[in-house]
Amino acid sequence: MDTNIVGVGVGITDRFRSVVEEKVSRIEHLAPRAQALEVKVTHRSYRNGRLEDDTVELTLDGKGPVVRAEATDTDKFAALDLAVDKISEQVRRAKDKRIDARNHPRGAKFEKGTGELAGIDVEPASVEVLRAVATGSVPVQEAGTNEEDYSPVVIRQKEFGAEWMTVEDAVDRMELVGHDFFLFIDARTDHPSVVYRRKGWDYGVIALATQAAPAVGVAS
Repeated sequence: MDTNIVGVGVGITDRFRSVVEEKVSRIEHLAPRAQALEVKVTHRSYRNGRLEDDTVELTLDGKGPVVRAEATDTDKFAALDLAVDKISEQVRRAKDKRIDARNHPRGAKFEKGTGELAGIDVEPASVEVLRAVATGSVPVQEAGTNEEDYSPVVIRQKEFGAEWMTVEDAVDRMELVGHDFFLFIDARTDHPSVVYRRKGWDYGVIALATQAAPAVGVAS
């Protein structure tokens, strides 16, 4: 497996490289199909007296979805250990889940006749939520806003390309990236949806049902 180490605001020493190589064997054992591992170390200094810290980001690439994990500590070696533990756990959980799914099929079942999903918590968004989003009544704090316009409610915006997949595939992707939710387009319904983790191996999915846009009033 190819390993690439990048430092941002910090130099990469030979000792750090040797420790990374030791950790790589552990990851290769859990993910033998992985082809490349990118290690990014970012050093941050603060003006308010806060201790400097290092963030280690790991990106595992190969056949299948990309797996990512990161950790922050005042020592980059400790951050590396934490990040390796996280990515190893994510790969292990995904592997265990695939084995469990083969031995004990469960989860969402799509009924072609009725178009319903059984065995999973589906909660369509309410009309009020759709109207609030469409009309822009939810306040958004844009980057670069003046301090006098500060609001305690800050909504950070990110935009990603839409991906069509099944609910089951979305759950797998969520586990691999280590998040508690994953946004996607349901390949069965073409509805924007998000899967989220509940308890244990239980998951839920929220879908936006297709509706006409709310009417916009015209001033007379």
